[in-house]
Amino acid sequence: MQANKRTYFTSFTNMCDEDGPVEDYPTEIAESLTGFDSSIGSVNKMVDTMISLSKNEVLQKLDPLEQAKLDLMSAYALNSLFWVYLVTQGINPKDHGIKQELERIRTYMNKVKEITDRKKAARLDRGAASRFVRNALWESEGDGSHQSKRRKQS
Repeated sequence: MQANKRTYFTSFTNMCDEDGPVEDYPTEIAESLTGFDSSIGSVNKMVDTMISLSKNEVLQKLDPLEQAKLDLMSAYALNSLFWVYLVTQGINPKDHGIKQELERIRTYMNKVKEITDRKKAARLDRGAASRFVRNALWESEGDGSHQSKRRKQS
């Protein structure tokens, strides 16, 4: 299966050469194709890395929240690539079900982000807060001359 994917990416990146010399295209298109070829090469490296790793091995090292992030990232990346594929086939992806799928994945990504943010949020130490308030409301037993800041509130 891995060899088939490599063959696909290799043939995909060589399509420009099969259609004719690159100099037949305007320079703006040739520059865009070069950048696109570079991007495809980067994606190919990432896909090879992901394919070479055992999913069970990776998931065992992650906590459940990190597993959810990895699954959502993978689903989003694959659906984004399908979006690009539809565009290359002349199909408007905005009229296709892929748009709703990407929105659904984004919704789940936002939920995971909220959970992560809640974990990072500052927590109130009730014991420390009650000691702070109790000490702030301290009233001296003296003549009252030092009570300006530390008056007991009713």
